[in-house]
Amino acid sequence: MDNIRNFVITAHIDHGKSTLADRMLEVTKTVPPHKMKAQYLDQLDLERERGITIKMAPVRMLYKEYILNLIDTPGHSDFSYEVSRSLKAVEGAVLLVDATQGIQAQTLANLESAKSAGLCIIGAVNKIDIATSEQVEKTVWELAELLGRREADIFKVSGKTGEGVEGLLDAVVEYVRPPNELGVTAALVFSSLYDEHKGVIAFVRIFGGNFITQQNVKLLGTDVSFKIKEVGFFKPELNSEEILKVGEIGYIATGIKDPGFVKVGDTIGPQTKGYALPGFQVPSPVVFVSLYPDEGDDYENLKAAIYKLHLHDSSFSIIPTVSDALGRGFQCGFLGRLHFEIVAQRLEREFGIKVVNSFPSVAYRVKLPEGKWVVIENPKDFPQDYAAAMEPMVKITILGPLSYLGNILKLKENFRLSDLETKTKGDRVIISAHLPLSDLISDFDDKLKSVSSGFASFSYEFADYQNSKVRRLDILVAQEMVPGLSRVVYDGELVSIARKTVERLKNLLPRQQFTQAIQATANGRIIARETIPALRKDVTGYLYGGDRTRKMKLWKKQKRGKEKLKAMGRVTISPQVFKELLKR
Repeated sequence: MDNIRNFVITAHIDHGKSTLADRMLEVTKTVPPHKMKAQYLDQLDLERERGITIKMAPVRMLYKEYILNLIDTPGHSDFSYEVSRSLKAVEGAVLLVDATQGIQAQTLANLESAKSAGLCIIGAVNKIDIATSEQVEKTVWELAELLGRREADIFKVSGKTGEGVEGLLDAVVEYVRPPNELGVTAALVFSSLYDEHKGVIAFVRIFGGNFITQQNVKLLGTDVSFKIKEVGFFKPELNSEEILKVGEIGYIATGIKDPGFVKVGDTIGPQTKGYALPGFQVPSPVVFVSLYPDEGDDYENLKAAIYKLHLHDSSFSIIPTVSDALGRGFQCGFLGRLHFEIVAQRLEREFGIKVVNSFPSVAYRVKLPEGKWVVIENPKDFPQDYAAAMEPMVKITILGPLSYLGNILKLKENFRLSDLETKTKGDRVIISAHLPLSDLISDFDDKLKSVSSGFASFSYEFADYQNSKVRRLDILVAQEMVPGLSRVVYDGELVSIARKTVERLKNLLPRQQFTQAIQATANGRIIARETIPALRKDVTGYLYGGDRTRKMKLWKKQKRGKEKLKAMGRVTISPQVFKELLKR
């Protein structure tokens, strides 16, 4: 094991970790030059396009006399649990910072995660080929200060040209400690993918013992036994081997067809007297969105596509649902807003299915009048009468230029930021605060970028549940409730959101032969109202002169007809109107 080095590259989004991994693959000759392509370890086309690593792609590299196992981790807060498990699988971390952008909020979060995992941290500044010398020196100084090191200890690299990459690999060999043996047979699952023939393929780090094909083992967290179909390494494609030994990173083909049984953070061990590695938990969805097919007859295709995606990403939940306006669909739970956006885009990109989504919502803990606590994930299920309600809170860290501090603090006017603390570091400011998750998933990211001209960034972690005053806002059109438009809204924003919604509906809905009342209600009380006037037909247009009595009779007859229509008529909200209303 002395010649094995297990490490990760961890960085803020767009700081070039995937490109740096490409150069490492080239330097170590792991991938032949004719097969090389940009962001090689990002196996999804969507990852290359968005520049975000979603699925961790490990690789085994041979460098000089050493085996280097690299894990390229996701760089977004939505996937923080996956990152935490991958950090448990390694002994070292390259903390990468873009010289043109400097230290960002996620850099700080990644550093704290690496420290808490007890990793050897190597600082590196990337993109020295496009940054000015002043930018490089400033970022090197910032990173040295952050790590408590000398500036000479920070590596300067270019993921694009390969400059400095060999020196960085030498540092990994020199400073990252070799793995230790645990003394019991145990493998940590830090990611997985689904294969039609081999079932769920678990990405593992072997902490003790050996694993071979046809061995009978068990997933200790979910208590599922199986016989290993295949073991091997990542080069970076799957490369089968006879045995996986202690200290190595590789894969185990489980043959299990239900991906729900293979959870990130679980331990694979012997069927009897196995030792479960600490820290396992099932990440809970925090953002809930209902997805419906853009075309009504696409439901079966959407169903097949969404369950197929679930085979490769079991971290989102699926429950069938029905909407009067949009028909059949699925209520899905995601790890965050970005996670939801990626799944929706994959449905369109890989399966050609466009979806319409409901307002994103969060899970509330509600105490009913009889004293029972329940978890409410769908706004339409939120009770009008309750004893207490708690909403999820996140701890948010914002990092931005000191000159934008005033603008950033003004966000408090539109978002429920609390417990604000500010700390300056050179010409940057670090703002720590608590924020309801429902505020975060609305448009906090866009507003922060707007007020800081794109220079500020943030990271977040789940904090706890906190008491909150929230209400269910219902929308009625012609006295009928529209379930898909129900939302859980903070009391202080209830009136303004109600007014905006009814005003938009008034502009979107077509006029009918009868008057349509659009009402926003909460707790049985009408908060806002707009009226769409009836279409008017001139029923007396053909009468010229003469007695007015004839005209009066026709007008009264028309009025009675409209009242009859109003009593019988139902307003159907078309999917097009629904989609427009859901746009921000």
